[in-house]
Amino acid sequence: MPLERAPLELSNTLLRLRKRLESQAGKAIADYNMIEDGDTVLVCISGGKDSYTLLSLLMALRERAPVDFRLIAMNLDQKQPGYPADVLPRYLTKIGVDYRIVERDTYSVVKSKIPEGKTTCSLCSRLRRGIIYRTAKEIGANKIALGHHRDDIVHTLFLNLFFAGQLKAMPPKLVTDDGVHVVIRPLAYCGEADIARFARGMDYPIIPCNLCGSQDNLQRQKIREMMADWDRRYPGRTESVFSALQKIVPSHLADQTLFDFKDLRPGTELTTMAGGDSVFDPQPPGDRCSSPEIIPLQVVRR
Repeated sequence: MPLERAPLELSNTLLRLRKRLESQAGKAIADYNMIEDGDTVLVCISGGKDSYTLLSLLMALRERAPVDFRLIAMNLDQKQPGYPADVLPRYLTKIGVDYRIVERDTYSVVKSKIPEGKTTCSLCSRLRRGIIYRTAKEIGANKIALGHHRDDIVHTLFLNLFFAGQLKAMPPKLVTDDGVHVVIRPLAYCGEADIARFARGMDYPIIPCNLCGSQDNLQRQKIREMMADWDRRYPGRTESVFSALQKIVPSHLADQTLFDFKDLRPGTELTTMAGGDSVFDPQPPGDRCSSPEIIPLQVVRR
């Protein structure tokens, strides 16, 4: 795949878009203290729009960050048939970033373990995760940056809600199970539509995935379609759901480990439970209307 292209002259629209994405990524990094002075950040690059954008934003932010940190890009060559192994090394060399290409034939493992027609994401993800963690340890990286964005986080919330019975999503920052590394998602505040527009404008050499990217019947794809439909009919739904993830009210859910329901009694300070039953019918700002003390019944005669 040819990669020799004329230098991009960014339009004003693309420059504004880049500035917005950089601002959102910078805010997420600051809000969750994702990157600190002296960090070595392993940036996982798949060859898709999200990871290209992630690397571009981190490189730009590093230039003016008040802390000093190192970036190392990593790509896992999973030995998929027809995979263009030369594309990423050439691109990463061209932009002048330190990188590692790790070759592991996880494609054959996944294909041999998962029956035809079944989703491969779970096994593929576990294999990739193990290889990424080992690579981070080998090169001395203490942070691992992934390209999940705001839409991914919201979709994961609904996946867990509908199919796993858990109120859980992707956190912007977490510690790995072995306690050795911190995983960060600097694109947590960035919308997928903006990332897609930016990637098109930057003309990144996109590499398609022949495993998860080729499956049409994934539960995640159904969630994507559901959210896309909601956003078309009611613009801003994804942003609203993500905002809700940052404003959890344990006293108005049902998890006994997060809130002491058993000891809840009349006279309990409402500030400890984020309000009483009035939180279910807040008045819009400036709305002076009030409900009557007694709501008359309407009798329906048959």
